[in-house]
Amino acid sequence: MDMNTPEPVSPRRRLQELLAIPERQRTDEQWDEINELEIKLASANREDAPDPNVRRDAPAANNQPRRNRPGGGQPGRKQPRKFHK
Repeated sequence: MDMNTPEPVSPRRRLQELLAIPERQRTDEQWDEINELEIKLASANREDAPDPNVRRDAPAANNQPRRNRPGGGQPGRKQPRKFHK
C-alpha cells in the first residue's frame, strides 16, 4: 500500500460517522448509504449467520409446550397475584 492510498473505512465505522450527522442535515446520498450499510450489517445478512432458509428439525418432544408446570409454563415469569374478597 503506498502513502497516497487512504485506508478503507470499516462499514461499522462509516455507519457511525453517518449517524453522527444530525438527521435534518443529512443528504439523500447519506440516507441511502445509511440504509445500505444497515442492511449489510444486519445480523441475518452476515456471512457467519445461520441460513434462515434451512429448516432445523428438533425432536418432537422438545417442540411441545409443557402443560403440567406450576406457574403457567413460562420460566422466569411470575403469575399475577390473586386477591380474594
